[in-house]
Amino acid sequence: MNSMLQNLKTIALGAAIAVATCLNAGKAEARDMQTIVVAGGCFWCVESDFEKVRGVSEVTSGYTGGTTANPTYRQVTNSNTGHYEAVEIRYDRDQISEREIYDLFFRSVDPTDAGGQFCDRGDSYRTAIFVSTTAQEQAARAALSAAQSELGQRIVTPILAAAPFYDAESYHQDYYKGSSRIVTRGGIKTQAEAYAFYREGCGRDARIEQLWGSDAPFINH
Repeated sequence: MNSMLQNLKTIALGAAIAVATCLNAGKAEARDMQTIVVAGGCFWCVESDFEKVRGVSEVTSGYTGGTTANPTYRQVTNSNTGHYEAVEIRYDRDQISEREIYDLFFRSVDPTDAGGQFCDRGDSYRTAIFVSTTAQEQAARAALSAAQSELGQRIVTPILAAAPFYDAESYHQDYYKGSSRIVTRGGIKTQAEAYAFYREGCGRDARIEQLWGSDAPFINH
């Protein structure tokens, strides 16, 4: 009986994730707008993932959790500001819940890695969830428990009190779809091409698929 219940819970969670990741086509009029802040390694990647989610209206890349006001990218990645690369997700609670967002988040990162994410190492690339309400904290802890049970591994992603969120520089916003041409090790590419090259080279999707398999919501299986 316990096995049957667990299977039903897994099926229900998978269905919720599948519904939540429908492409953002024909957005309904927003009625209950809320924000959630998460850190999942490179903020370009997290922004790219969550802008595909039904009910999400905007994702902003930025910095949070540290001690320096209005930090720059160089400060965050090269000095001891304590900040995480993070995103602020603005969503319509009438279309998607906090719990659904957190379920998606855990399955879009490696929550077992305490030293960064994929090829990006260091404190600024660690995972974290920043909560500002009791409802967010309860949803985040429930999502963490479910993810840990599914993985069968210890999750190290902390759930932290919300801190000031500072928008990243303008060139970081929507970087994954930018058309500006830049010089890379692979030659001259658009930002979008450079992003795709980076994401594959960093091993993000390969590791997520290894961890989560068919439950990884942002990977084409």
